[in-house]
Amino acid sequence: MSTFTPDAVRELGGGWSEFRLAALDRFAAAPLPTPDEEIWRYSRIDQLELDRFVPATCTTTIDAPDGLVVDAEPELFPDETPDVFAELNRAFMSPVVIAVPAGRTVADPIVVTHTIAGSGTAVFPRLVIDAGEDSDVSVIERFVAADGADDDTALVVPVLQVHAAQAARVKYLAVNEVGERTWQIGNQQAVGERDSTTLLATVTLGGDYVRARTEARLSGQGGTTKQVALYFAGGTQMHDFRTIQDHDAPHTSSDLLFKGAVQDHAASVYTGLIKIRKHANGTTAFQTNRNLTLSEGAWAESVPNLDIETNDVKCSHASTVGPIDEEQRFYLESRGVRPEVAERLVVLGFFEEVIAQLPAGEIADDLRFRVSNKLDLTGARKELAGTPS
Repeated sequence: MSTFTPDAVRELGGGWSEFRLAALDRFAAAPLPTPDEEIWRYSRIDQLELDRFVPATCTTTIDAPDGLVVDAEPELFPDETPDVFAELNRAFMSPVVIAVPAGRTVADPIVVTHTIAGSGTAVFPRLVIDAGEDSDVSVIERFVAADGADDDTALVVPVLQVHAAQAARVKYLAVNEVGERTWQIGNQQAVGERDSTTLLATVTLGGDYVRARTEARLSGQGGTTKQVALYFAGGTQMHDFRTIQDHDAPHTSSDLLFKGAVQDHAASVYTGLIKIRKHANGTTAFQTNRNLTLSEGAWAESVPNLDIETNDVKCSHASTVGPIDEEQRFYLESRGVRPEVAERLVVLGFFEEVIAQLPAGEIADDLRFRVSNKLDLTGARKELAGTPS
């Protein structure tokens, strides 16, 4: 693409030019994805016009204790690039590395905020969480539109890398509140060693087209990983999730709960894979995706998959797509709640199962407010307060 050039890489400066240019070469040599590929099935990737965007740097703020944010070095970024967008991130990335020493517990969540502004810009944040043995840390990464920039047409291509050493405990939450005309195409990779615990959580409310590919690999015996997500799309938004629960060691466990809702003419896609390798005996793995369709013009796809190479496992997967539960709506209406208010209360209760599991710290109430706002619960709040709407 004309805007993603070697000269644009060199303008970034620093000592990584060869590293970045090699990634740009691989990007230039690879074809752009299409919806004909299974991993991009149902997506809108064919509507992305990359040459409309110019590489730029977003404003990033970090609220973290001293000494945990360290200098980024190329060896921190292994050659795991699942698609051309991850290669593009390697070429233009703005990295933040959080390194937690062995045995350290970080009491409060670390908050990393990327502010997206500038129509026609493409930004490439990368967050690395390197948790030492028996450490404990929670990280919240926020993607937000700058004041007055909600109508900007922008592209965000983030990458997350998590390494949880033996017995480390890592909780991560991504909150997407980008502008309504922003495209976001992200990759998340997590590796958990022996007896480690990782939580990868996502809340997606903003964006035009937002995609996240998450691969959580358990490489050590006794490792545990959990993935949870809340997404709500309205208007013509599309939210697209692809997940991999990769069991690469025996006696590991994973659990996934993704809940979403679509209304108006919005769409969502979930494709999940539980992969249990031949040597991963004694594994337990669960995958659940629930979707609410709140309008006739909205649609959701849910495609769970299993790839199991050994018999000594416990696995299940479940998915649903449909309107809200009529019995729940009737229960509220029978107690005097108006039908339209009852529906919205049911939807908010549907999401609460995920919100309660988020490592959101002080922003949990703000997330509830934003979800309520998106659900247009003004009437419901007045109803509960006993005032007419």
